[in-house]
Amino acid sequence: MPLPHQIELLAPARDADIGIEAVHHGADAVYIGGPGFGARAGAGNAVADIERLARHAHRFDARVFVTLNTILRDDELEPARRLAWQLYEAGADALIIQDMGLLALELPPIQLHASTQTDIRTPAKARFLQDAGLSQIVLARELDLAQIAAIRDALEPARCGIEFFIHGALCVAYSGQCYISHAHTGRSANRGDCSQACRLPYQVVDAQGRFVAHDAHVLSMKDNNQSLNLRPLIDAGVRSFKIEGRYKDMGYVKNITAHYRRLFDEILDERPGLARASSGRVAFGFTPDPLQNFNREFTDYFVHGRQIDVGAFDTPKNPGQPIGHVTRVADDHFDLQADDPTLSLANGDGLCYWDQQKALVGAQTNRVQPLGGGRWRVFPKDALAQLHDLRPGTPVHRNRSMDWVRALEKKSAERRIGVWLTLTEAPDGLCLSATDEDGHTAQAHAALPWSAPRDKAQASARLHEALARLGETIFTPLDIALALPRPWFVPPSVANALRREAIAALEAARAAAWQRLPRAAPVEPPTPYPEDTLSYLANVFNHKARDFYARHGVKVIDAAYESHQETGEVSLMITKHCVRYSLSLCPKQAKGVIGVKGTIRAEPLQLINGKERLTLRFDCKACEMHVVGKIKPGVMQRAEREAAEHALRFYRAAPAATSDSH
Repeated sequence: MPLPHQIELLAPARDADIGIEAVHHGADAVYIGGPGFGARAGAGNAVADIERLARHAHRFDARVFVTLNTILRDDELEPARRLAWQLYEAGADALIIQDMGLLALELPPIQLHASTQTDIRTPAKARFLQDAGLSQIVLARELDLAQIAAIRDALEPARCGIEFFIHGALCVAYSGQCYISHAHTGRSANRGDCSQACRLPYQVVDAQGRFVAHDAHVLSMKDNNQSLNLRPLIDAGVRSFKIEGRYKDMGYVKNITAHYRRLFDEILDERPGLARASSGRVAFGFTPDPLQNFNREFTDYFVHGRQIDVGAFDTPKNPGQPIGHVTRVADDHFDLQADDPTLSLANGDGLCYWDQQKALVGAQTNRVQPLGGGRWRVFPKDALAQLHDLRPGTPVHRNRSMDWVRALEKKSAERRIGVWLTLTEAPDGLCLSATDEDGHTAQAHAALPWSAPRDKAQASARLHEALARLGETIFTPLDIALALPRPWFVPPSVANALRREAIAALEAARAAAWQRLPRAAPVEPPTPYPEDTLSYLANVFNHKARDFYARHGVKVIDAAYESHQETGEVSLMITKHCVRYSLSLCPKQAKGVIGVKGTIRAEPLQLINGKERLTLRFDCKACEMHVVGKIKPGVMQRAEREAAEHALRFYRAAPAATSDSH
């Protein structure tokens, strides 16, 4: 966790190479999945790759956090414990966890962070996790500024820091509170294998069977973008700012990390009381632009309270940016008039448009031809007959620019740590001292007899130039002082060797000074959990987790939904998003409207996708929506066969109720 005055930009990494580029583009920390238990089934990495990433990140005092944030069966606890030790020995700085059973294991002395999957919405829950030994907590994305500030006030900043998502895809559910995928397919979101039912189109039907919405992606959210809210989020207490995207490609991580690095550097220049959480400054070879990456349009979600336009109801795809309109359609091409006459198209660009049914249709270019005056002839990859409803006047968007893609395939950033170099005389020759901006120092010596140069000015300039050649290192010269009492002739080979030795010694000094993040000790005696009863929503999947909550005063502990004890209708998703509100059917919206007040009630709605049916129920007091359904018989049967075939053990039954249980 960063110190209370430090601001941490936390970037995702699908693999070690992307993580290294995240560091190059300004990340103070990187989070990445290990070989298992990482809540992203397709984003695992070997321990050796994490070691390579950590070794590079630590050169800049950047940190590497590894996700170990699935819920675990009893038979997985020991493999998870062994993996935790392997990650610690590889140099990982923290583990991001969901399963409290891990706290009952013999873990290495590595810092632990509470995943957003732990569903942190209240000051009481946040304080409990701090007291249980978690050093950083990832808050629910749905919180507003006042709620974040209330959590800040409940914590001790020297013991526990606040992490918050600022960019990327949004889960519509409170993280950790979605079971639709498991109920319908057996793939558990809490175990890293979500089927993303929230991105499907649904018919929305009211209690009388009337259609409220047709083929609408009513559970699909726009993408998170807090670019305009960084200052108020800092004021509310956030210190670690997290970019979502462990499935994202290199170009996305480069661009979005660079975008926020520039924004935070502006803020840090304004606020001298704050500092970067790692070392070095970044120079970019491109202008970051979040609009260039895949996005479902942007929202800042609930940070400033409930808003009506948080959903990407028309499509879960990337609609891109408007660039012009069709002027002519021929047999094998169409002509496009760009809104901006300076716009440049390239072969392979991704274009798209909305058809008459409001469906997004892709029109990838195979070849483009400039016609002048902002006009372009586009030969699409697909036959024109497949591009239905494409006609003159159709607005066209671009959702992929090949020029942009190619630019980010090249080296696009350089991160350097400032260093002061001072050359002085020594009894037997010369001494070069190097001090970096973090205060680390090193020296190199050269045994060399004094010799006067023929041209004093030229010799000084060449010596200065030789010492300044730091191009292949992680350093950049802030100042080079030739503090010599008399002019020296220094052969270039000697000057170069001095520079290389001093810089190598400085890197070694930085490595020797690097310290692990401290593991927080839990409060003793154990702090009581804020509630004494836990339902399946607490995701308790193993006996160690059950014992953890019992030790913290919980008396009734139900097993996780994945234990298959909840066979009837239950809340398969709890979300702050409200379909009624987004469709302007909320009773609170109707207040004060003459002729409407009191005539609209928050009755349940039905979501229908093929044979799948889900019920929407509305908790207006809490201002939340519950998506209700039940587990499929086929999922139950497969789970029973798997348990029998592999002799799987996992927490099933609640502990016996004591006399004072309720």
